[in-house]
Amino acid sequence: MAAVDDLQFEEFGNVTTTPAENPDATTINIEGPDESPMHQPGPPRGSGGEEDDELLGNEDSDKTELLAGQKKSSPFWTFEYYQTFFDVDTYQVFDRIKGSLLPIPGKNFVRLYIRSNPDLYGPFWICATLVFAIAISGNLSNFLIHLGERTYHYVPEFRKVSIAATIIYAYAWLVPLALWGFLVWRNSKVMNIVSYSFLEIVCVYGYSLFVYIPTAVLWIIPQKAVRWILVMIALGISGSVLAMTFWPAVREDNRRVALATIVAIVLLHTLLSVGCLAYFFDAPEMDHLPTVTAAPNQTFVAAKAS
Repeated sequence: MAAVDDLQFEEFGNVTTTPAENPDATTINIEGPDESPMHQPGPPRGSGGEEDDELLGNEDSDKTELLAGQKKSSPFWTFEYYQTFFDVDTYQVFDRIKGSLLPIPGKNFVRLYIRSNPDLYGPFWICATLVFAIAISGNLSNFLIHLGERTYHYVPEFRKVSIAATIIYAYAWLVPLALWGFLVWRNSKVMNIVSYSFLEIVCVYGYSLFVYIPTAVLWIIPQKAVRWILVMIALGISGSVLAMTFWPAVREDNRRVALATIVAIVLLHTLLSVGCLAYFFDAPEMDHLPTVTAAPNQTFVAAKAS
């Protein structure tokens, strides 16, 4: 028979058995619906690099850049290779045009609009539209200036289209090429400067020229004061886009080299705008001077005297 002590009931309290005391025991954690486990708060983020994030972009833009770099690229002799440069939609083009017209201080144009998908569609058509806008507006301006003069005979100057195309496309390709080569050379000497690709620089220059399209149309107004005011406005908008974009790329370089680079960029941009205004819209006065014909008797006397 079992002992009397074995048949007695015993009360067990809320005894907590740790896994170290009884490794073979199975523990079940039952929590109520209103109870939730406590989460440890993450470490606070520092604010030391906020200025660099604003100038050079944030973590999302870096992830987009990495994803863009993982795309398979076709050989350069195939049509698919060049097709990727025109793979943009209307929203992206309008967004980049808006960014070139409304530059935001402290924001990098390349990281905000270009780096995720640099294109040549926008720069190509902006330059083409600007070429025809300058050529057509220059002819209309010359016509309106001399309108009503009896000695003036209007002749369309189609050569202005080819001249404007040479100037605009040479500026939009040769200047970015020279700037890209300079940044690559300086990057070999100063390793911590920001580097841009050639396609990104071409894209920035192409979109920065959009403001000159409405400016060229308004240059038809035959008032020099109005034209110079329009030049200063367009130069201030487009020049600020270029300066704020390329300043982070050279600010870690020597102070004099960085300032000289930005001054050269703005100076070349100023030379383009002022040169287009002076050549295409300031018509020379000799184009409408009356021709003086000599009388027959004066011609005979002059021939006899000789």
